Amino acid sequence: MLNRRILRIKAFKTLYSFAENPAMTIKEAGKQLETSCEAARDLYLMMMALIPALTAEAFSRIDAARKKFNPTEQEKFPNLKFVSNAPAAMLGADPDFQKFLSKKKISWEQYDVFLRQLYENVRETDYFKEYLETPGHSFKEDADLFVKIFERELVDDPALEEILEDLSIYWNDDLAYSLTCCCRSLAQMTTEGRWSFPPLYMSDMNTGAPAKVSDSKFVHGILEAAVAGFPRYSQMVSECVPQWDKDRLFVTDVCLIALGLAEQEKFGSDIDPRVTINEYVEISKYYSTRKSSSFVNSLLDKLLKENIINIK
Repeated sequence: MLNRRILRIKAFKTLYSFAENPAMTIKEAGKQLETSCEAARDLYLMMMALIPALTAEAFSRIDAARKKFNPTEQEKFPNLKFVSNAPAAMLGADPDFQKFLSKKKISWEQYDVFLRQLYENVRETDYFKEYLETPGHSFKEDADLFVKIFERELVDDPALEEILEDLSIYWNDDLAYSLTCCCRSLAQMTTEGRWSFPPLYMSDMNTGAPAKVSDSKFVHGILEAAVAGFPRYSQMVSECVPQWDKDRLFVTDVCLIALGLAEQEKFGSDIDPRVTINEYVEISKYYSTRKSSSFVNSLLDKLLKENIINIK
């Protein structure tokens, strides 16, 4: 499930926690990293659970309208296409999916206000109206509808962000990627006719040739190396910018450079150093200052050339 970009980000956040709290041990850092990775898959389950939850909200609205004292003809004979969608039925009947929700205590029951507003937003969209008006019914059509909902209604939703922040400190920044994984699952359900729980790491998903190094070994390896070598890596960075006081260096930048150095020392035989540099430069654009990308790029390139490997 988790690709290496996401794993590098999680390793970076854990290393940043270590830099702010040097008393943290390597074992504690590893446990925090694993918890963060597992939390991303929990968020995926939370968002997949939104499919039957939103469907139940729609059915509740239709049922309440039918029971009115004097319902309209449309309320008496509503369009039931959405409330009978196949993905919600499949997930609702899947014992493994329900078992994981129960084990993780994942539920949308207490967020009825959010579900009502989300359903109101969705039912006013052109794509939802077109879906209801299109004759026929297929799993793919139902799945495509939820893909649109995931892609268009949930990213940057303040109400959803508030809910997720209250539920887990590890869900910050993971929503977009988790929704992408939900869309992948919907595509898989369409072709395979069933839901399956995704492995935690992308390298375990049997999507192609096996990786030379498993993603689990990779992410734990770079974090352990970065934590163990952090004083040395920090000193290397300081020596590259002697005109700067050590306290002026941004901790985020030092952490990103340290991870890049650790990655090449640990797995340089399998990973092109230009890939390593590019990955941490891209991460710096989202988690550090405006000028950090050029700083990380130049220093990581310099240090790798001088200390680890000759970059062509």
